[in-house]
Amino acid sequence: MERKQASDFDQELLNLFDQYVHGQVDRRGFLERAAKFAVGGVTAMMLLDALSPKFAEAQQVPKDDKRLKTSTLEYDSPKGTGKMKGYFARPAAAKGKLPGVLVVHENRGLNPYIEDVARRLGTANFMAFAPDGLTSVGGFPGDDEKGAALFGKVDRAKMLEDFVAAANWLKSRPDSTGRLGAVGFCFGGGIANMLAVRVPDLAAAVPFYGGPPPAADIPKIKAAVLVHHGELDTRLAETWPAYDAALRAANVPHEGYIYPKANHGFHNDTTPRYDEAAAKLAALIADVLIFLLLQT
Repeated sequence: MERKQASDFDQELLNLFDQYVHGQVDRRGFLERAAKFAVGGVTAMMLLDALSPKFAEAQQVPKDDKRLKTSTLEYDSPKGTGKMKGYFARPAAAKGKLPGVLVVHENRGLNPYIEDVARRLGTANFMAFAPDGLTSVGGFPGDDEKGAALFGKVDRAKMLEDFVAAANWLKSRPDSTGRLGAVGFCFGGGIANMLAVRVPDLAAAVPFYGGPPPAADIPKIKAAVLVHHGELDTRLAETWPAYDAALRAANVPHEGYIYPKANHGFHNDTTPRYDEAAAKLAALIADVLIFLLLQT
C-alpha cells in the first residue's frame, strides 16, 4: 500500500490508531475494530501498516550528513536508572561553545524519527542530545511496537529523573554555552513541561502535544513555554486553556497554538498523521524561540 495522508483515512480510524499508540487498545483490539474500514481488498493489517511509521521515507537529514558530527554518548543518572545513553548531534564546523537542545522522544524510545529531529537541530547550529529512555531495558529495539512494549517496563518516575540528568549533563558540558532548551513529543512533550519545572535555568520548553505539569508546580517554571497541539487531538488540546491560565497567573512567558484539523502526532513525518503545514509552522515558531532564548 502506498504511503497515505491523514485525509485518506476516516477520522474514527485515526482516533482508533491513537488509542493503539497510547496503549488503550492492543494490537488485536485495533485489528478487530479496524476491520470495518477494510474495504476494496484492503485488510485491517494493511491499514495498520499504512498508519505505522516509515522512517526511511521520512528522513530529512541523512545519518552521514557531512554538516554534522553525530555519536552515541553515555551519561550518569544516579537518581534514575543509572548509566544512560543518547544520540548526540552538533555542527561539524562549529567553533567554540554552542547552546544545547534536549530532544525527548515519544512513548516508543529513541527511534529514527527522534534522531532525525536531533540532526535537524544540529544543522541549525545547536548541539542536540536525544536520550533513550529505554536504555535500562536494552534501548530502542528497532521497531515502534516493540519499543512501546519496552516503554511500559521502565519505571516512569526514574525515567523522568533520567531526562532531568540528561538536561543537566548537556548544560554542563565544556562545549556548551550553558544555555539550554528542551523539545519533546507526546510523552516527550509532557517531559518538556516537567523539565521546565525541574530545571530552574532551562531557557525554553517546547512541548508538542504533551500533558501539562501538575497545577501546583506551574509557579516553579522559569523557562519560556511554547505549547503545540492538534485540534483533533481533543484529549490533550482541551488541557490548554487551564494550562494557559495557570502560566498567565504565574507570570510565565508563554504562547500556545492549536493547529486546525491536525491530529496528535502531527509533527511526526513518518506516519500519515503528519500535517506538513502545521508541522512546518510549529517548527519555525519553535526554532525562532529557541534561537532567541539560547543565544548568549
